[in-house]
Amino acid sequence: MKVLAVFALVCAMMALTSAEAVAEAEAEPEAEPEKAQAEELDVAKRTCFRRCPCGWTRIGHRCFRYICHSLTWPQAERNCVSLGGHLASVHSVWEYRRIRLLVFKKTRHHPQAWLGANDRCQEGVWRWSDGSRLNYKGWCCGEPNNAGNQDCLQMNFGGHKCWDDRQCHHRLPSVCVRN
Repeated sequence: MKVLAVFALVCAMMALTSAEAVAEAEAEPEAEPEKAQAEELDVAKRTCFRRCPCGWTRIGHRCFRYICHSLTWPQAERNCVSLGGHLASVHSVWEYRRIRLLVFKKTRHHPQAWLGANDRCQEGVWRWSDGSRLNYKGWCCGEPNNAGNQDCLQMNFGGHKCWDDRQCHHRLPSVCVRN
């Protein structure tokens, strides 16, 4: 009789364990739609992140825009801010080449244009207007030379199409960036 009671108890425990397993298996399909929705949302965020607003071009993880009308450096920075960005900061030779290509595609030549670095606050200490670090430098040989109080950075200077410091009151096209 005791053996029969133990056998019945073991069978009952196995039945309960099986019932729990079935309940868990039935609950998983309900979790799947939530997981699928979360994955769809993640894909949507990544896709949205990859897109730039109309008129802007994606280079790396940021959006750039060439502004063809000539402005002084301060006017160009204010214009970029009004568009939701800043004058462009450049963080690698690859990025600079892509920006130059963007400008070339818009103009069919390599005009000098404002980028976002300046040393207006402290001579010789160049900073990007978007607050990022000046970790890449594409200066032409002998630049920046501050000839005649040159405090703003222009691109596509000289035969090598490198960076030059220039007086900020000159009027040039510009390149804006948005993160």
